[in-house]
Amino acid sequence: MVQLKISEMPQDDRPREKLRKRGADALTDSELIAILLRTGLVGANAVEVAGHLLERYGSLVGLSRCSLEELSTIPGVGPAKAMQLVATFKLGQRLAKETYAHEKIDTPQLVYEMLASEMRGLHKESLRVLLLDTRYRLLRTEQISLGSVNESIAHPRDVFRPAVVSSAYAVVVVHNHPSGDPSPSQADHCLTRRLADAAELLQIKLLDHIIIGAPAEGRAPYFSFKEAGVL
Repeated sequence: MVQLKISEMPQDDRPREKLRKRGADALTDSELIAILLRTGLVGANAVEVAGHLLERYGSLVGLSRCSLEELSTIPGVGPAKAMQLVATFKLGQRLAKETYAHEKIDTPQLVYEMLASEMRGLHKESLRVLLLDTRYRLLRTEQISLGSVNESIAHPRDVFRPAVVSSAYAVVVVHNHPSGDPSPSQADHCLTRRLADAAELLQIKLLDHIIIGAPAEGRAPYFSFKEAGVL
């Protein structure tokens, strides 16, 4: 079967026309990516190339984890389109952070919504601390460590050092599980207990320790030690 070029498709089926007439919500993930790619390759139009990308990496999250170098080698993508894709994912991550920059960060759901788009795309565990003022508004986010595929190594003094330097009133500690399963390990429980002890000593409020995973049927996409009654 010969695949039609996008210019040969009925106008209402072309991604750009659909976006213009019906809005972005009317487009599939493949069609949105196709707009960024603009062109395909011999035997596959841009929508098909986009579909192959999503099939290859399993999801938008999987695709967002790809490096510029890896994307550049994929047929139908190349260096210029790879840059556009990487830039688009990064803008989405920054938008998520900016959206909640002036919110009161006092629930794990807010923390998840603010950081999930970025942290779910990481191949390694990243441990971060959100520094908050007396109104629980974000001062800044600090990455404490970047670990292996399944372990983030940190000491409480490293977690609380930026809080002391910035005179933060409270902190939320966050790390991701690249596997997508946010269930805490024994090491996660141990770290949380040590962080709680250090927070009490330093008189800095430890609001929560949150593990970011991925959505899946039958479980939440994150784990909150506060919601679990540990903090």
